[in-house]
Amino acid sequence: MNQPLAYVHPGAKIAKNVVVEPFTTIHNNVEIGEGTWIGSNVTIMEGARIGKNCNIFPGSVISATPQDLKYNGEDTTVIIGDNTTIRECATINKGTSDRMKTQIGKNCLIMAYCHVAHDCIVGDNCIFSNNTTLAGHINIGDNVVLAGFVAVHQFVSVGDHAFVTGGSLVRKDVPPYVKAAREPLSYVGINSIGLRRRGYSTDKIREIQNIYRILYQKSYNNTQASRIIEAEMEATPERDEILQFIRDSQRGIMKGYFSTN
Repeated sequence: MNQPLAYVHPGAKIAKNVVVEPFTTIHNNVEIGEGTWIGSNVTIMEGARIGKNCNIFPGSVISATPQDLKYNGEDTTVIIGDNTTIRECATINKGTSDRMKTQIGKNCLIMAYCHVAHDCIVGDNCIFSNNTTLAGHINIGDNVVLAGFVAVHQFVSVGDHAFVTGGSLVRKDVPPYVKAAREPLSYVGINSIGLRRRGYSTDKIREIQNIYRILYQKSYNNTQASRIIEAEMEATPERDEILQFIRDSQRGIMKGYFSTN
């Protein structure tokens, strides 16, 4: 890295083969791993921990102070995993005293104008399409796709392999393996296309479908459905993950489109 038109604080730890384009500013207490490319006019503020082989496009702001009035200057971080791409003008704020960090996993694609607020934890292999916005304290699992203009309420959780359609307002927790659409946001099936792309067998996809038929299409409440699923469905990692997600839900899971519970 030898770019005289960029400002890099002497206290930043930048791997030797990182490329920093002109007019970028990198503050103190920043670490950037090997092979990462930082485009022009990027601002990387104190507390950023950026992995290897990442690409950060012009206009992005990484590790700015949280937009949270309770933030009191705590020494917090943003952690971005290896091979993650952050497109133009995306903003990722660092954590508060709640979690002390905001974290994006490996192999993610955060498209232009997305916002990830303080204390969000995002898993690996996620895709956030343009203008998707995450409020604070959100949990996003692995292999999650949020289409364009999705807005996620604070403290919401989205399970592994979920797909949320464009323009959705996510006010409740979205369980793993499902497709979510309509207003208010509702279960509209499982994410079978995404699961096939990731190597799930037809039998495994059918098993997941059968679990969600009990939960969403049999007029049971969540407690009743969970008991029936546990009693009648074979114990598998997928079944147990779904049941655990329901048990752990703080905001309640989204309803089925035709649900009465």
